[in-house]
Amino acid sequence: MSSSDSKAREVQGKRQDRREALCHIGGLATIIATGMLQYRSLSALAQGRAQVVADASSMPAIASACAAIPEETAGPFPGDGSNSTANGIANALTLPGIVRSDIRSSLAGATGVARGLPLTLVLELVGGPAGCAPLAGHAIYLWHCDALGRYSMYSPGVSAENYLRGVQVTDGSGKLRFSTIVPGCYDGRMPHMHFEVYRDVASARRAADKLSTSQLGFPLAMLNEVYATNGYRDSAANLARTSFASDPVFSDGHDLQICAVSGNRNEGYVATLRVAIAGGRLA
Repeated sequence: MSSSDSKAREVQGKRQDRREALCHIGGLATIIATGMLQYRSLSALAQGRAQVVADASSMPAIASACAAIPEETAGPFPGDGSNSTANGIANALTLPGIVRSDIRSSLAGATGVARGLPLTLVLELVGGPAGCAPLAGHAIYLWHCDALGRYSMYSPGVSAENYLRGVQVTDGSGKLRFSTIVPGCYDGRMPHMHFEVYRDVASARRAADKLSTSQLGFPLAMLNEVYATNGYRDSAANLARTSFASDPVFSDGHDLQICAVSGNRNEGYVATLRVAIAGGRLA
């Protein structure tokens, strides 16, 4: 083989090696580029997931906010036709004028007026298959004790009265309001109010037709403020001897039953609560 042929083969070999090297470099670059794209995609996906988690954590907890309020006892003083007193069957629901927003005074010939710090109670009734649909046109019967812990129609001294009892009908947004007083605290119970839900005002005549029964309560700070005023004899001492943990009704959980409260003892209070009832009860 001539020297010229050898040199030609050497040059050709170097060119082939260069092409192969470039191919390897190109392949490596492709791999690196593909990896970078995959990394960026995964990174974007991770960021997207993180954003979804962040967005979800900032969303309102609809399920818990619209969970059905616990069913509770109506207690011994319902005045809904389900029991009797010395005066006969106690049924405030049949009294003329019981459908009213201001429940501080007695009616139907009784003249007593409940004294205490004013409280406006706003309830929002929701339910249905989605759990949070406003329930318009439903009736709620509300009753509670007075500042001294007495129940009208039952307790000695006020058995002839019927104050702090009334029925209201929900509006198109499922809301209604009562003008009343802050209840007192009697021994053995945290301060509370009772209520029954009825399909409509025509059904709110007897306990047998109710859809739901429950109770609501109030923040401890508000109660302590109220019971430091005149007119709530024994309430502060009774409250000091009990708690939500020891209360026979609230001890198994009360998060869905405690009102949000604004105001003060000089101007009165506004208490609000969303009341959700199970869809099955509406069937």
